[in-house]
Amino acid sequence: MALLERVSTLVRANLNDLVDKAEDPEKMIKQIILDMENQLLQVKTQVAISIADQHVLEKKQKENEDSEAQWQRRTELAVDKGDDALARAAIERAMSYKATAASFGQQVEDQKAQVDVLRKALIGLQQKLDEAKAKSDMLIAQHRRSRALGKANEAGRAIGDGSKAAAFDRMKSKVQHTEATAQASSEIASLLSDDVNGKFAAMEKESEIDRQLAELKARRK
Repeated sequence: MALLERVSTLVRANLNDLVDKAEDPEKMIKQIILDMENQLLQVKTQVAISIADQHVLEKKQKENEDSEAQWQRRTELAVDKGDDALARAAIERAMSYKATAASFGQQVEDQKAQVDVLRKALIGLQQKLDEAKAKSDMLIAQHRRSRALGKANEAGRAIGDGSKAAAFDRMKSKVQHTEATAQASSEIASLLSDDVNGKFAAMEKESEIDRQLAELKARRK
């Protein structure tokens, strides 16, 4: 049965491998769950149909067994009445119903076996679906971490490349030189500023001394 083959394939599927190999893990896991839900619905339908068929076969078997028993009683009645011809006809009818009942009995057994297989497939698929739903977030997260780690490793290898590392060192040296030049210019400007301020301060001090000396001389005259 094609349905059972598809179900068996889904049940045996390794979710981790499927997600790892997928270009779009989130899309893959959602598709797997959707497929399982669709197959689960089909299996449930088949189980219901198979059980209904089993009940029909069992009913047919019972009807033929009842008919066989009825003709067996008629056989006994004919014998009691001494009608051998009628008894022989009743026996023939009973034998026919017995054979038919046996045929339905075999079909019932075969149907029971099919129902059992479908029920086991249903249980297995339901468990796999529950597993897929429970692991979907975890599997997607694992894949995202793996992908992020891969990109980090690629970045690390890129930085480790000789030419790129040399270019990075040159840029770093240039920045450091620029910073040092700017700091030196600032320090020189500060020194110059301090020197000019000192000269003006000395000049102002001398002027104040001259002024006070002149005033003192004027008062002493």
